[in-house]
Amino acid sequence: MPGIVPHRHCVVCGKAIEPDQQVCSDECGEILNKERKRQRNFMILMFGILILLLVMMWLPYFKI
Repeated sequence: MPGIVPHRHCVVCGKAIEPDQQVCSDECGEILNKERKRQRNFMILMFGILILLLVMMWLPYFKI
């Protein structure tokens, strides 16, 4: 398409940026890192709950 410069959009705020960048500024980079850390911690929590539930389901089968 003539007239449209190759670009991407910031994954945080949506501003047009260079094709080789992911975020438009350091502020958006910090927001992205905080969100990724929050998602990672949530995933770890969910796996922990899953393992706990599986152990609780299997406990009645072990007679000590």
